[in-house]
Amino acid sequence: MAEIPDPIRKQCEEKGGLDAIVSRLPDARTLKQKARLHQALGDPMRLKVLFALQEQPLCACLIREILGISDSKLSYHLTVLKQAKLIVGKKQGQWIIYGPTELGKSVIEMIDNI
Repeated sequence: MAEIPDPIRKQCEEKGGLDAIVSRLPDARTLKQKARLHQALGDPMRLKVLFALQEQPLCACLIREILGISDSKLSYHLTVLKQAKLIVGKKQGQWIIYGPTELGKSVIEMIDNI
């Protein structure tokens, strides 16, 4: 093992050693989901969608008007937000109405307080 500073080595030993620390890290699936969340939040357009949906549920046509983008770009952004589990779309007649998930609401509340 590489030479490490004594205080860090001691803390590591108190935690059960490096293997014990590694065993408490999130698994690859969890890390991938968390990365997806951060990637989804890393785009101003997607943040705007989340803030708009916090105001009220919206159909894609209104979201497109708010953002001023094409259908294909909107579809991409909505897909990213859905994959990150920040929004959900529910079919109502011929429309899909989008709204934030509980995670989406929590994230917007947290961002709003920064």
